[in-house]
Amino acid sequence: MTFNVKIGVNPISWTNDDLPSLGGEISLEQALMEGKKIGYQGFELGNKFPRDPILLDDVLRKYELECVSGWYSGHLASNSSLEEEIAAVKPHLKLLASNGSKVMVYGEVTNSIQGSSDPLYKRPRFLNELEWKKYSDKLTNFARFTLSHGVRLAYHHHMGAYVETPFDIERLMSLTGHEVGLLFDSGHIMFAGGDPLVVLKQHIHRICHIHCKDVRLSVMKMAQNRGWSFLQSVINGVFTVPGDGAIDFSNLICLLSQYDYNGWLVVEAEQDPVVAPSYQYAKMGYDHLYNLVGSSQTIESNGKII
Repeated sequence: MTFNVKIGVNPISWTNDDLPSLGGEISLEQALMEGKKIGYQGFELGNKFPRDPILLDDVLRKYELECVSGWYSGHLASNSSLEEEIAAVKPHLKLLASNGSKVMVYGEVTNSIQGSSDPLYKRPRFLNELEWKKYSDKLTNFARFTLSHGVRLAYHHHMGAYVETPFDIERLMSLTGHEVGLLFDSGHIMFAGGDPLVVLKQHIHRICHIHCKDVRLSVMKMAQNRGWSFLQSVINGVFTVPGDGAIDFSNLICLLSQYDYNGWLVVEAEQDPVVAPSYQYAKMGYDHLYNLVGSSQTIESNGKII
């Protein structure tokens, strides 16, 4: 078996989109230069990247980096029509497709509290089967449109949003068509009470993109016990890079190897770069994944996870 993955990074290690004060002084050029030096093959997009396809290509080519993907803030759970959402996504979809991205990170932001001061238990929820079905049907049709342009929708389960827990993910996957891919985020699923390895294995055939972040258990428990908001949790260091927290990435990588996953592994760990220096932590995350991927390439196709 050939384990054909690429290791990319999200610029959130340098500068945060949800909380621009974290790393706001760090330039895009510094992030790209340091990411390339570390060994990353590509970057996901952030708010400091140009939004013109040609200009974006110029910036990435300068550092010999690929465009991995880019977050899209979706509103399909609102009263907007499918046609309105398709019209809204077209510039972003063109930006990604023109620069070689095969997946688009979809984050549902309708009523989301990920950027507010509300405690996480106040997140929105679908209240009945009809609401779940209506949303899932719109999402499938929307994903069918992005796929027709060569870009698969990668649905991001996220703290503070409609789809957060293992139950939410299972419900969504059961109601949507295969056009809807799943972005597996190791840190978010652990924070939401799930076992990363169990959730990864359960949905392995729908997973088309992966965010690799680790969790500091002591901070996570404090966030849950004290009713912190998502941003409070981030500022206090709930997330970190692979190899610096409680998640066993060796088993995750082993499972991905066995199922021949061939997409991106993206280091994405929201932290304050003053507390967790960007280059140091981005390199720590890269080195940890690189070593694990190298080890997994020797696993035979009939290997078992112990």
